[in-house]
Amino acid sequence: MTDSQQSDETATDLTETAAPAADGAGIDAAGAQEPAAPEEAAAAETPAPEPAAAPAPAPAPAPGPRPSAPSPAAFASRPKPAAAAPVAAPVPAAPSTSVAEAAKWARVEGDGHVFLKIDDGEHLVGQYPGVSDDEALAYFARKYDDVLAQIVLLEQRVSSKAPSTDMQKTVTHLREQLAERNMVGDLRAAEARLDQLAGQITELEKAEKAEHDAVRASELAAREAIVAEAEQISGQDPAQTQWKTSSARMNELFENWKAAQKSGVRLGRSNEDALWKRFRAARTVFDRHRRAYFSQLDSNNSAAKAAKEKLIAEAEALSTSTDWGFAAGEYRRLMDQWKASPRASRKDDDALWARFRAAQDVFFTNRQAANDEIDQEYAANLTVKEALLAEANEILPVKDLAAAKKALQSIRDRWEEAGKVPRADMGRVEAGLRKVEDAVRHAEEEQWQRSNPERKARTNSALSQLESAIAGLQEDLAKAEQSGDQRKIKAAREALEARQAWLDQIQRSASELA
Repeated sequence: MTDSQQSDETATDLTETAAPAADGAGIDAAGAQEPAAPEEAAAAETPAPEPAAAPAPAPAPAPGPRPSAPSPAAFASRPKPAAAAPVAAPVPAAPSTSVAEAAKWARVEGDGHVFLKIDDGEHLVGQYPGVSDDEALAYFARKYDDVLAQIVLLEQRVSSKAPSTDMQKTVTHLREQLAERNMVGDLRAAEARLDQLAGQITELEKAEKAEHDAVRASELAAREAIVAEAEQISGQDPAQTQWKTSSARMNELFENWKAAQKSGVRLGRSNEDALWKRFRAARTVFDRHRRAYFSQLDSNNSAAKAAKEKLIAEAEALSTSTDWGFAAGEYRRLMDQWKASPRASRKDDDALWARFRAAQDVFFTNRQAANDEIDQEYAANLTVKEALLAEANEILPVKDLAAAKKALQSIRDRWEEAGKVPRADMGRVEAGLRKVEDAVRHAEEEQWQRSNPERKARTNSALSQLESAIAGLQEDLAKAEQSGDQRKIKAAREALEARQAWLDQIQRSASELA
């Protein structure tokens, strides 16, 4: 219930307990007309009261329209910062001024004229004719209670740190009511409470402004972060951008921007416009780069498809060839070109590769079938060559070189007459025969080395030189022994032993050559 509604409720309750009064009865001193004289009020303005009912006071007319206190709906609809709202304290009971208390601040004179005692003087409040003095005082005291109730409510709102919107207007409105002097009570005390409230409301407004500024700064930073990330995404190298991830993130940023605009605090038109222009520009650049990238990608994809379609055509043309060696070489060339070609899209590339691979498979399947047929024809040749290989192995180890060479030549002649063997066995049997050939060749080389005339001449010359050197060393040793010089004896003996060892080795080699 608003403050004005509470005042109206009070007047209605009073009217229900008293008879209707004349339109001019109970006029405040601050009303539009002067208070009537007692005899005029009785004769002209106050009708005779009905039996068993007291005349009802008429509320004092306002000097002009006065602002009403803000309604709870106005506070509820006010935008609030993100901070949690304080829990409202219980509203205290409305104050009530007793007649005895009212008598301290006013007196009644004549036919219901009420005078307010204030600042060591008196002020005519109004008139409530046709009732007792206590009733007249109680009526104007209730008007003071109405104002006091609004002050108490305002104090409660300030202490609970409710939103300060229109609080100062309420203080001004209550001051104006008190300034009309149309009520009875401690007006100066009420005005002092309003002064205190005005200061508290000012502090509350400052705190709210600081909180609002903090929330606004936080919101501004959040918007700046959205814009900065959008600019960072749009500034990436298009060739290195992960478009799926970046597009999803850019959409998230746009949704965050819309949510901030819808539920966040206002940043001011200049800030909003500047940030939006940057954000819009970043999104525009990003979209332009994305379109250009995928357009180029489509172009590259078309070129790659065309190049690989050409390779596929060549591979399919070769798939029925029976020139196995030539076609296999061509397929190796086509495979090298395929690896060097740019990739198309994954879906297209997989389909193209399947076609290329299928053409190869046709050729190599046909070649394998032809080889299998040939291998069946060469199976009998394999049996012959395996028998020849067993015969060749009997030559080893080579003891009689002439007999071994004769036997190997016979085996070679029959080997050639046997013909080809299956491809899978060719390497094995050829390696077996090559082993025997290598052994015979090695034995032949050893025999040649032993019968080499040049080597024999060099060996004989070395023997002559060593024998002459040994004879000289023997003489040196004899002379050293006669002189008794141990150092010379030792040196001569070591030199003699070394030459004798060389002589023994050369003599063994000469014996082998012989």
